[in-house]
Amino acid sequence: MLTSLFPRAHRRFASLAIVGGVLDDFCQWLQARGYPRLAIRRRVAATPYLEQLLRHRRVGTLGACTAADVKACLHGPTTWATQGVGALGRSLIAFLEERGQLAATPSTATERLAGAFLVYLTRVRGLASGGRYVATAKEFLQFHKYDAQPCVLRRLTSVHIEDFLTHVGRRVGRVTMQHVVSGVKTFLRFLATHGDGPVGLDGQIDSPRCYRQERLPRALPWADVVTLLGTIDRTIPKGRRDYAMLVVIATYGLRISEVAGLDLDDVAWRARQLRVARPKVGTSLLLPLTDDVATAVLDYLRHGRPASTSRRLFLRVRAPGGPIQPSAIGDAFDAWAARAGLGLPQVGGPHCLRHAVAMHLLRQATPLKTIGDLLGHRSVESTNVYLRLDVEDLRDVALSVPLSLASEVRS
Repeated sequence: MLTSLFPRAHRRFASLAIVGGVLDDFCQWLQARGYPRLAIRRRVAATPYLEQLLRHRRVGTLGACTAADVKACLHGPTTWATQGVGALGRSLIAFLEERGQLAATPSTATERLAGAFLVYLTRVRGLASGGRYVATAKEFLQFHKYDAQPCVLRRLTSVHIEDFLTHVGRRVGRVTMQHVVSGVKTFLRFLATHGDGPVGLDGQIDSPRCYRQERLPRALPWADVVTLLGTIDRTIPKGRRDYAMLVVIATYGLRISEVAGLDLDDVAWRARQLRVARPKVGTSLLLPLTDDVATAVLDYLRHGRPASTSRRLFLRVRAPGGPIQPSAIGDAFDAWAARAGLGLPQVGGPHCLRHAVAMHLLRQATPLKTIGDLLGHRSVESTNVYLRLDVEDLRDVALSVPLSLASEVRS
């Protein structure tokens, strides 16, 4: 394929000492993932400059090259000669990692300790996912320069903890700070258990005070939901995909991770059912396949979904092909909401559609237990929060103001 892309210059690219031997396979790999011919040419055209940067890092062969070496070459100044190096580097790392041709990057002390902390969270504490706590632990270690001074953990004091929390508190609010403090306390207990830190330091930290149900759910008015869906351009493949994803959320109130995880086998057309895997609660949910959802999904499958061997329902529109990430649903929502003029800073992302479904069902006199089951709530208390937004029904149960108090107010 390299010859067809560069009939005259293919020998020059193939003769590159580090990456020349894999360029032909690399081009075929890019083509199989949906990259257009021009995008492949631009990446290959940047290989001589990438090779030069790798040589400056004293990388002589592909077997000695690590992902960190390639990433380090992507942060230089952008000129006409370096155009395409960033795209080339990211694609090349994915290609070589898939083939197992990159040298292993030596792990840092921070990464090793964070990995042990993750094992502790999942196997000892029983967390389904400790990603947020591990991210906090890594930032804590980096803040105190643990890689350069491993002994810093044994000398930790409340001053060190306060310095870190002050640093984080400059960019997050009280609710997020509560999660950060919880992560720090758990990490300190982990260090004390393994003899790597002082005992009892976690008890010297106070969490920010957050009152229960102090914040209202960010529910999008149902009229705005209809406006949003009507704004989506369903004449293009991306619009068909985005419309189908957002209709699924607006119909069933699913989380974005649940929508991104749907497979083709989850749609039972003859039984008119949709099976939704819910990793957060560890169960699956069978939902009736409504006409609106079935029509939107079928239109996407016939006219918008690219050809792929992947069994995921929703795929990327742009190269590289493959399943979407949950963040893609947020990006699609933001783009169409901005086009509809809904005011993004107050909307709260695609999760507000989930709240909108709850409010819409509540105003249709749907029982709270039914709404909770649909939303995947384990407790009715989690669903009760929406009662505070149902202002009209709350007026019906309001107590009358005593006449004596009413006269005092008038006076």
